Amino acid sequence: MSIDVNNESGTEVDERAILDIARYALARMRIHPLSELSVIVVDTDAMEQLHIQWMDLPGPTDVMSFPMDELRPPSKDDEEPPQGLLGDIVLCPEVAKKQGEDAETQHSMDEELQLLTVHGVLHLLGYDHEEPDEKAEMFGLQAAIVDGWRAEHGLTGPSPAPTVS
Repeated sequence: MSIDVNNESGTEVDERAILDIARYALARMRIHPLSELSVIVVDTDAMEQLHIQWMDLPGPTDVMSFPMDELRPPSKDDEEPPQGLLGDIVLCPEVAKKQGEDAETQHSMDEELQLLTVHGVLHLLGYDHEEPDEKAEMFGLQAAIVDGWRAEHGLTGPSPAPTVS
């Protein structure tokens, strides 16, 4: 799995954890091991520009996903996953920090970035949360992936509750 993490934000983030949880999420979703993903960490000004340009919404947001090859997890256990470019995930640590502080179960900026990374991966794989049933499926899968990764890394305490809107 080729995953690049590029921090252009000026904020120190745990790039290793972002890389690790992205790799874990893609493996869990059975994405081809030669697929490629890019994660870019930006400041609020850059995120706001992207949010306006692509969503026509004001202000910065926490995470945006830009799919490339529209890869999907295999539907059957014996099906060979396709290889390709997953796309880009853009994260904003300043928004993540505020969301972590404001969450019902307060958590760190890095924990929020880990959650947002998984959220972005799921969007790249075609998951969405517009409808209640889609939201339940996506957020359930997101929690299972984050919890599995945290358990594998010996991290204790409650995992971050979904704060993504």
